[in-house]
Parts: sequence; structure tokens; C-alpha cells
Amino acid sequence: MGFPPANSTPQFATAEYVGSGDVCKSCNQAISGAYYRINGALACDRCTTQLQTQLPKDSHAAFVRALMFGLGAAILGLIGYAAFTIITGIMIGYISLAVGWLIGKAMRTGSRGIGGRRYQIAAALFTYAAVSMAAIPIYFSQISKDKATKPPQVKTAPANPGAGADDAETDDSASSSGGATPARAAKPKMNPFSALGLLALMGLASPFLELQDPFHGAIGLVILFVGIRFAWQQTGAPKIDIVGPFQNRAPTPTPAT
Repeated sequence: MGFPPANSTPQFATAEYVGSGDVCKSCNQAISGAYYRINGALACDRCTTQLQTQLPKDSHAAFVRALMFGLGAAILGLIGYAAFTIITGIMIGYISLAVGWLIGKAMRTGSRGIGGRRYQIAAALFTYAAVSMAAIPIYFSQISKDKATKPPQVKTAPANPGAGADDAETDDSASSSGGATPARAAKPKMNPFSALGLLALMGLASPFLELQDPFHGAIGLVILFVGIRFAWQQTGAPKIDIVGPFQNRAPTPTPAT
């Protein structure tokens, strides 16, 4: 087994390069030449180009699809919120968190991953409308329960039946003689569309009307705004920060010994 001579002459004519050790976080290949930083992570030129081509593009069709999904989720959330309160008799504001998450998730699914400011605004409006309008069926349910528990009113018969007949004859004679009392004015009927509009306004204002009880009303508003925040975050634009290109500097040559 031979050994190299002790006084071997270093070969400075041949240079050897030490790799930088930087690898692409996507393909795990060594980076040579141009590279990028995607959300702070190193990426080669090929992976960056592939990512840019795969990013979903916003369009009118995607936004309409997201609105339809969001509207369906808002109706479902309204029904669930009202049904839980009516069945259990418990008013829990934390359900608005689930409503906001559901609407945001549905819109994200409908847009196929696309998000942005207009998606966030729509999701926030859907969440507020679903939670606030749930107060309308809850209100009518409470009215029906109050009527069911209220004892029926029984009309008592007149003490002197003959007197009632005489009074009726007197009224008939008075009316025939032209001295009749004016009839009661009929109550004006409200237009159905006006009634629906009034109900909608009352429903939308219900979270703030709850402030008549300052403590519970304020807690309910805070929880509602947190639910809106959930929907807002779900429908935000994907955060992809691409910086570059940068040029990978050649490593420093070291002499071979």
C-alpha cells in the first residue's frame, strides 16, 4: 500500500469549486444560475416558473361562482342558527363563528382557491346578514310560544239578557232614525313588500338592538365581528411573495493539494 510522497507539489493549476449548498425548497435540487425567493424560501427558476403558471387567475365567472356558494352557505347558516335557538331555547352567539367559517370556506371552494378584496367584502356581508336575519324566525317563534302559553279569554254573558235585547232594539231604532254613530275607521293595510322590507330592516339591525342589554349585546357584537373576521381571512388572496430573480454567485475556488 503506497503513500504519497511527503514533499508532493501542490497542483495550483487545477481549481476545484466547492458547492454553495443552497437547494430549491420545492424540488430539493442544487441551485445554479438564477434563483428566486418565494415567501422567503429559495426556489430555482424552473419551480418558480411552474408556480406562476399554476396560480389561479381571478375572473368574473369565479366571482359569481363564489357568490352562489356563499349565498347557499349563508342560508344554511341562517337556518342552523335559528333552528338551534328555537329548538333549545338557548341564544348562543358563538354559532356566528361557525357561520363565518362556513361562508368563507364555501366561497373559497366556489372560487377554486381564488381570493381577494371583493371576495372578502362579500363574505363579510353574507356573514352579517345570515346571523342578523336569523333573529326574524326566532322572533316569530317566540310570539307563537307566548300565545300558546297565554290562557284563552272567556267572554262573560250580560247579567240581564233582556237588557241586551232592549239595547239592540234601541240601537236599531237609533240607526233607522238617522242618529247612528259613525263606524270605526278601518285600519290601513300594509303593503306586503313594505312589511317584508320592514322585517328585513329589523333583522339587519337586530345585533345593535340587542344593545338594550349592554353587557350581553356587546358580547354578541364582538363574537359576530370575530365570525366576520373568520370569513374575511378565508377569502383573502393567497399570500405568495415572489422576489427575484437573483444570480447565484460562483463559489470561491480553492486550490487542490
